[in-house]
Amino acid sequence: MLYSFLEMSRAAMLPWRAAANMTRASLRSPLNPASETLAGRATAAAADLFESLTRYYGKPDWELSPVLVNDQPVDIDIETVWSKPFCSLLHFKRDRKALAKARGIKVSELKDRPVLIVAPMSGHHATLLRGTVEAFLPDHEVYITDWVDARKVSVAEGRFDLDDYVLYVREMITALGTNPHVVAVCQPGPPTLAAIALMAEDEDPARPSSMTFMGSPIDARKSPTVPNKLAEERPYEWFRDNLIQTVPAVYPGAMRRVYPGFLQLTGFINMNFERHVDAHWNFFQHMVAGDGDSADRHRDFYDEYLSVMDLTEEFYLQTIEDVFQKHKLALGEMTVEGRPVRPDAITDVALLTVEGENDDISGIGQTQAAHTLCSNLPDGLRLDHIQPGVGHYGVFNGRRFREEIAPKMKAFMAEHHVQRS
Repeated sequence: MLYSFLEMSRAAMLPWRAAANMTRASLRSPLNPASETLAGRATAAAADLFESLTRYYGKPDWELSPVLVNDQPVDIDIETVWSKPFCSLLHFKRDRKALAKARGIKVSELKDRPVLIVAPMSGHHATLLRGTVEAFLPDHEVYITDWVDARKVSVAEGRFDLDDYVLYVREMITALGTNPHVVAVCQPGPPTLAAIALMAEDEDPARPSSMTFMGSPIDARKSPTVPNKLAEERPYEWFRDNLIQTVPAVYPGAMRRVYPGFLQLTGFINMNFERHVDAHWNFFQHMVAGDGDSADRHRDFYDEYLSVMDLTEEFYLQTIEDVFQKHKLALGEMTVEGRPVRPDAITDVALLTVEGENDDISGIGQTQAAHTLCSNLPDGLRLDHIQPGVGHYGVFNGRRFREEIAPKMKAFMAEHHVQRS
């Protein structure tokens, strides 16, 4: 009922949003004398703020600019190289001729290392990792998992749970066939480690060259944060009975049971409520003052932040139970379709863990736990990095990621690249 009520509320707001847009356009017209008055600017700013707070935010575009290689622009084309109902694998294909020219080499000499970024399936779209992708584009072949919003997947496509996630990741690694360097950001840490453990146990020649886990709840018992504590304090039944909704008929996934993105977003906002209120108040003031650059930066951030996706009921609830309540991977009890997951089977896939000093989502030690689980991995194939002064988002995006974390990751990948198949 809550989901349907939200959709009816959005529909009811359409006339008001139209009026706000008309007011904003009128008061910002150079032909309107009021546009240069304080009252006119304040009213236009209020209309703009109202519109942004009541808008439906769809999936953002990637909007990638040409990557600069030796100060020469190289165009990017996004292509789908693998697809299933709940995920597509995207390749950020660079113009090879322009890339070779920028490097002063022949096209046949281009042999950049492949990087598979496993994006979170935790409420936001893969575009949240735009900065992560951009950091690797100049010198790597970059791929990313583009998880599909559950409300857009017909119930005829069946279920999708945590086991399916693991199998999807394994299939995508295998589809690349190039022993890629796998980077799991936040939520996909446990299922990605599970997928690689299965590949290692099978001696799969397609297993990756390296695996990097960034701010991941490999063992959520370490330095528990507010989300970790909430998951443990509430019984499984509370999540099932209070957070699962039915997709309304207006979407392709009508009647699918999901954990709605708007509930996930509400939880994130409540964690830092005052900060978001201040940000919108500053947005209003910037528009009144005519500070378009600051207002545009606010819009860019919130266009991404407020765009959310639904998760299937079975995936969300299994993640809550297995990862955050029973800690199955950390305790050696995780299975995939009944098969035990054994991280100690990994002996030749290099391991890098990255954590943020101020991470309030995955506390210090949660990601490092991967080193303990991969007990048969030689010391020469391990590296742990704690980035000072960054929170969860700063682990994979922002200035310190670009200048300090990404170079360390690239050096690690260069040192441990192999070709098995």
